Amino acid sequence: MSAAVDTPPAPWLSGWKLSAWAVVAAFGAYFCMYGFRKPFTAGSYDWPNIWGMAPKDLFVVTQVFGYMLSKFIGIRVIAGMAPAWRVTVMLALIAFAHLSLALFAVAPPSWKPVCLFLNGLPLGMVFGLVLGFLEGRRATEALSAGLCVSFIVAGGVTKTVGTLLTDRFGVPEPWMPFAAGCVFAGPLLLFGWMLSRIPAPDAADVSHRGARPRMTRADRTRLFVRYWPGLVMIVVVFLLLTVLRSLRDDFAPEMWQSLGYEDPKWVYTITEILVGIGITVICGAGVLIGDNRAAFFTSLLTSAGGFVLLAVGLLGQVGGWLNGFWFVVVTGLGLYLPYVAVHVSIFERLIAMTRSVGNLGFLMYLADSFGYLGYVGLLVGEKVAGLTMDKLELFTTGAMVAAPVSLLLLIAAAVYFRRTTT
Repeated sequence: MSAAVDTPPAPWLSGWKLSAWAVVAAFGAYFCMYGFRKPFTAGSYDWPNIWGMAPKDLFVVTQVFGYMLSKFIGIRVIAGMAPAWRVTVMLALIAFAHLSLALFAVAPPSWKPVCLFLNGLPLGMVFGLVLGFLEGRRATEALSAGLCVSFIVAGGVTKTVGTLLTDRFGVPEPWMPFAAGCVFAGPLLLFGWMLSRIPAPDAADVSHRGARPRMTRADRTRLFVRYWPGLVMIVVVFLLLTVLRSLRDDFAPEMWQSLGYEDPKWVYTITEILVGIGITVICGAGVLIGDNRAAFFTSLLTSAGGFVLLAVGLLGQVGGWLNGFWFVVVTGLGLYLPYVAVHVSIFERLIAMTRSVGNLGFLMYLADSFGYLGYVGLLVGEKVAGLTMDKLELFTTGAMVAAPVSLLLLIAAAVYFRRTTT
């Protein structure tokens, strides 16, 4: 998938300068998108029930439902997106999401969930638009790790921004999400322009990682059918990761309070910066492995290591030898190692190793769509079943199930791909 632009890139934009430029542009653009998506989760919304549910829970469900639909739409749209349209489409989608936050502020309570559904609906496609500028390059792991650290850090930072807007600047809670979006609007335009200057992968990139063309429906079907057993196993692992990661992110205030932190607004940011640094170093180092096959299986091993680390965090919490802060950091590292490995290496190297006709956008949106479907299913099922677990208990229970199941699936996937790609 080439990254055509409307105007030629600057002649000096090559080598390490191109890599640095691309990382800053991708990190910044996606980080800013979070300013339109996540700040509302910092609110408590201690209002009367809406549609028979607590407002905060309902708002998360409706926004995630829109976000999930966006992922399913993106399977086709992102895989077939013309590179020259990426930045324009990205800015238009985020503008629509921002408008929905203004409607959220003024709408009557019964319509506020609809506004957050409309907010999530366009935002799910932003990641694929940004990722399209980074895939198919010799430095893709390092570049994509920089992009992925944005959604690790941004979740905490944007919740901190939302909390500061209400607590320190007196912004009314209904207006806080829109006000937070205004904070990030200017930087978003700058980073969007930077993305537009990134040139297409060069001949050496294509030789090493393969071409990344726009995909037709026949291309998508052919790639999935060829490797469907292994892809299904990875998608199931990613579903479990998405459920746990989203639960940890969307209900961070409630989880921190269960851990004994009454005012966690700065802790959001500190823990996620630590997690982000660790993930960037580990996953970005994949770029040092030149052989695509070796890199693919190493990324599966890295993912397995993440689930081992997740289990260590859970044992530390139960055994009392990890306090709340380090429990969040260790389990965050354990979750994000496999989560980011799928984004930056597993699918990237699978295409490069097999020389399949495909692009990273298709495989990522295939996994993402079912991941968010699982998360919506959990949120809705929790309410239908009348579960009374608090969010920390729900997270730890889910992690205890996901860790061993995912380890077994990763081992099975490694065996499958070793046999079918020899």
